Amino acid sequence: MDAGYPRRYLPPVHTVRHKNKLIARVRRVKGQVEAVERALVEERGCEDVVRTIAAARGAIEALAAEVLCEHLEEHVSGPHPKPADRARAAAELARVIREFVG
Repeated sequence: MDAGYPRRYLPPVHTVRHKNKLIARVRRVKGQVEAVERALVEERGCEDVVRTIAAARGAIEALAAEVLCEHLEEHVSGPHPKPADRARAAAELARVIREFVG
C-alpha cells in the first residue's frame, strides 16, 4: 500500500488539486438530472425528455473526460521517477476507460 491507497490505485492528487472545478461539474450534472425529473413530473413530451436526458449524459461525460484527462496528464504523461509508476497509471487508465465505455 502507498499512503493508505491499495496498490493498484494511485493517490488522487489531481482530483484534490482540481476539487472545486470537479465539484462545479458535479453540480451541473445534478442540475441536469433534476431537469430530467422535472420534465417527467411535468409530463413533457418525449422529445423534451430525451433532449434533457441527452444533456444530463453530456454533463456526466464531460465530468468523466475531465477526470480521465487529468489522470493522463498527472500520472501517464507527467514526469515520474519510475517507469513502473507510469506503466501502472496507464494500465489503470485503460481499465477505467473500459469500464466507462462499457
